[in-house]
Amino acid sequence: MNKLEKRMNEMKSAGKKALIAYLTAGDPSLGVSAKLLNALAENGADVIELGVPFSDPLADGPVLQASAARALAAGTTLDDVFLLANGFCKKFSTPVVLLAYYNSIYRRRVFQFCREAAEAGISAIVVPDLPYEEAGRLDLAAESTGLINIRFLAPTTTENRMISICKSSAGFIYCVTVTGVTGGCSLLDPGMLTLLANARKYTEVPLALGFGISTPEQAAAAAAAADAVIVGTALVRQIENINDPTEKSFAAGRFINSLKRAIEGVQHIA
Repeated sequence: MNKLEKRMNEMKSAGKKALIAYLTAGDPSLGVSAKLLNALAENGADVIELGVPFSDPLADGPVLQASAARALAAGTTLDDVFLLANGFCKKFSTPVVLLAYYNSIYRRRVFQFCREAAEAGISAIVVPDLPYEEAGRLDLAAESTGLINIRFLAPTTTENRMISICKSSAGFIYCVTVTGVTGGCSLLDPGMLTLLANARKYTEVPLALGFGISTPEQAAAAAAAADAVIVGTALVRQIENINDPTEKSFAAGRFINSLKRAIEGVQHIA
């Protein structure tokens, strides 16, 4: 079984909620990224979402746009991202999900991209700008190499489309909490409860909430409703202005640990 699928299913069966932490590869450098990944895994991240820096990340808000720009300015390439992931996967059992915009995949060639990702130890891919209806070729390439192509649900997803997405999903389903880009928000959209309830009619695949979760309180609220919590912008914001690599890693670890403890508090209450 795929490593991500195994981890998520085991946690759901045990009544545990997963914490998925996002970082942009190469921000501010590959060496620092490696230290940050270690800190996340050591402080409670159950899954790592590693972003391939891209010049036009249309699903990302200003914080993650700036993160991608710094990584690109540092010269980060797709080969570098694969090497970074491979080094991490050799040391940790934590599954890695690669976030990439479709241009990066298409330019590499779809099957080659998936093969190299799998060889690097990556378990799944997230492609924010590839609609479900147009993902057939990527699905075939991912399946042939043992990867999972993660699906999205949003507050605007129609029921018929939701049924199709749910029935073809594995690993987890990325449930977008807002109709917009990534970034912090003060409250979770109450409509997410309806989205989650509807999705659970059609799938047993774990449901993960992302886009806008930035505090332990929000993480706890999201964990109470969903099977997993995805945090990216808030993590990058915590560390973006820290220059010392050691301090940056400590800050990342502290923040992830605070989210993990909040999520575990929900588990204990449940």
